[in-house]
Amino acid sequence: MQGEYQRIILHLDMDSFYASVEVQRRPELAHKPVVIGADPKHGKGRGVVSTCSYEARAFGILSAMSISQAFSLCPQAIFLPPDFPAYVRASRAVMAILRSYGYRLEQMSIDEAFLDISPLGNFTAAQQFAEEIKANISHRLGLSCSVGITPSMAVAKIASDFQKPDGLTIVQPSALQDFLDPLPVRKIPGVGKKAEALLFEMGIRTIGDLAGHDVQDLIGRFGRSAIALHQLARGIDGSDIVEGREARSLSRETTFETDTDDLGVIASTIDALAQSVCDNLAEEHLWFRTITLKIRYQGFITRSKSRSQLHLSGDATVVRSLVHALFREVYDGRKIRLLGIRLSSFEKQDNGQVTLPL
Repeated sequence: MQGEYQRIILHLDMDSFYASVEVQRRPELAHKPVVIGADPKHGKGRGVVSTCSYEARAFGILSAMSISQAFSLCPQAIFLPPDFPAYVRASRAVMAILRSYGYRLEQMSIDEAFLDISPLGNFTAAQQFAEEIKANISHRLGLSCSVGITPSMAVAKIASDFQKPDGLTIVQPSALQDFLDPLPVRKIPGVGKKAEALLFEMGIRTIGDLAGHDVQDLIGRFGRSAIALHQLARGIDGSDIVEGREARSLSRETTFETDTDDLGVIASTIDALAQSVCDNLAEEHLWFRTITLKIRYQGFITRSKSRSQLHLSGDATVVRSLVHALFREVYDGRKIRLLGIRLSSFEKQDNGQVTLPL
């Protein structure tokens, strides 16, 4: 291809993924408010919303909201426990479709991925390609997704969220700043509540405000990381797709019905969480090296502790042993509201590898 190289990045984000998989398996749930998470127990349950359908979101239900609040907002919603093995299988099917096209792919999570479709050469061809992907996933899997196509990874991620659900947003290089300027600064990936509050204090509410702000003032408030933030606000993103990058972590957690210091209950819960996360590890054909225990006490005081092994492992017995050891180190005797386990630092399983004992 002659002429200047044109970078074209596609970001695909599945729509309300867990809930959509449940609807695909049970068509009678279509067009109904579906909530995936803990049992609400008629408004007295503990735990949080994992995700929900767009019909449930219309009632104000959001991910990470307490399940009791979700029930109060929409008691007629259909509340379902998460079925992680089913979601992993659906994710694999989606990623297999994306990989079948032969472009560089980076899977970012169970329900989102980037593709470098620069070889298509122009944004008209990129739009046709995105429409084909969306139709393929819908026809073969019965699931919908939203797609953003831009010259950069960060802006593609913003664009995929722009017209959810079932959206397709294309932002060509000449339109980048016009697209970004009116958006809330929180739309920038990595800008959370605390950073948003600090930016608001500086009079920065939109991405356009951020792009026009003095970068030295930003550095004085946020440090050197403000340089990349300022560049993102101007549509400048040097990040590139890394093929074969694995999931960053796998985790399971549970919220007790009543806060507890019963060591028997705690021990059995640790064992159940360890088995669940290891089942997921096996589904993904991964070994892990690092494990983290999270404890949330009364009053939402959270403590965590991590440990990395010298050797890779995928054995539930190893996980249980490590978590019990971490628990003994960090537990201070108070009643516990929540327990969680996270595995990270992964490598793909190799038939020649051996899981070594502690």
